[in-house]
Amino acid sequence: MTIKVGDTIPSMKLMVATADGPKETSTDEIFKGKKVVLFAVPGAFTPTCSAKHLPGFVQNADAFKAKGVDTVACISVNDAFVMGAWGKDQGTGEKVTMLADGAAAFAKALGLELDLNARGMGWRSQRYALVAEDGKVTHLGVEAPGGFEVSKAESILAVL
Repeated sequence: MTIKVGDTIPSMKLMVATADGPKETSTDEIFKGKKVVLFAVPGAFTPTCSAKHLPGFVQNADAFKAKGVDTVACISVNDAFVMGAWGKDQGTGEKVTMLADGAAAFAKALGLELDLNARGMGWRSQRYALVAEDGKVTHLGVEAPGGFEVSKAESILAVL
């Protein structure tokens, strides 16, 4: 079943890259008591993700803060090392938290997994963005296959 507005983000572990290496975090730590924008990409360093999706959130980080967003986070089915390297390459700094969903467990828990096994990419996440307040989803925009409209930074800013 796919997560929907009104649902609570499932409690589970994720990984984040730090200067000291990968560190475990939890969705409870990320979402509890905060207003969070989480966007998911099918893969780090992939064309649309690197040219448009992540850069839009980095460029609009101050606008999200101005609208009361505590955390902007990017998640992908990659390991923490890849997410850390991609964040460094994209200049995310403190603007966007880079989360690793290495085995697609989070994507599957949300019902937003994407089967790209036939294309040699394994299980991935669909492209989406959500807004959650204290762990409860208040907005969800899931892209149609190949789409990039409802999950881009400007679209999410418009609903805040």
